[in-house]
Amino acid sequence: MIWEDECYLLSKKKFRENANIINIFTQKKGKIDGIVYGGTSRKVRNYLQISNKLFVSHTSKNENRIGYLKTELIKPISPLYFNDKERTSALVSICSLLNLLLPDSQPNKKIYKSFEKLINSINLENWIFVYIFFELNLIKELGYDTNLNEHLNAINKNNEFLKIKIDGYIYEIPNYLINEKIPEKNSKQIIRKSLYFTRQVMLNKFFIPNNLLFPKSRVIFENYFN
Repeated sequence: MIWEDECYLLSKKKFRENANIINIFTQKKGKIDGIVYGGTSRKVRNYLQISNKLFVSHTSKNENRIGYLKTELIKPISPLYFNDKERTSALVSICSLLNLLLPDSQPNKKIYKSFEKLINSINLENWIFVYIFFELNLIKELGYDTNLNEHLNAINKNNEFLKIKIDGYIYEIPNYLINEKIPEKNSKQIIRKSLYFTRQVMLNKFFIPNNLLFPKSRVIFENYFN
């Protein structure tokens, strides 16, 4: 089985002496893993960085066996933010979430397009809200809609937050998530409560029911706003 596609690197681990097993999020094939021989060489390991955009050529004997990947760098992403702890943490966080939550070999062009929008927006001043809306959209695309817009009439202009009940759980949610508008005022409290909300929903709907461990990288990222 042979195909080529563009993708983003979600994770990598050493495999034998001179190879890596990598997980990638491809545009046409979804989440795929494969072996990269020579992945530990200086040339290749320099661009096999989490979130970098790659071009891959995939070969395998059949669909039930792990394939082999040849990789080329399309666009470096993570090196642009090595001196920015928050943005670097955000990239590692979202790649960890995608690696755990995306089903194998199932394309999802909506999530891919949304992820690419996040990658292209992470240099903006309001990038954190693009990140938060990405997580909220990811939850929806994975099959669970929080239906926050149903609570529009309950918003109190004198309060930045609203307590609502969703499937038996009570959440305190910033108003901007309900009206789907980036807030004019930015504060760590608003960001923290937004990230706490999406984390709790992901835990309650995806991680706990499937006995998955929530990624530490996502917790570390959230802690930057405490």
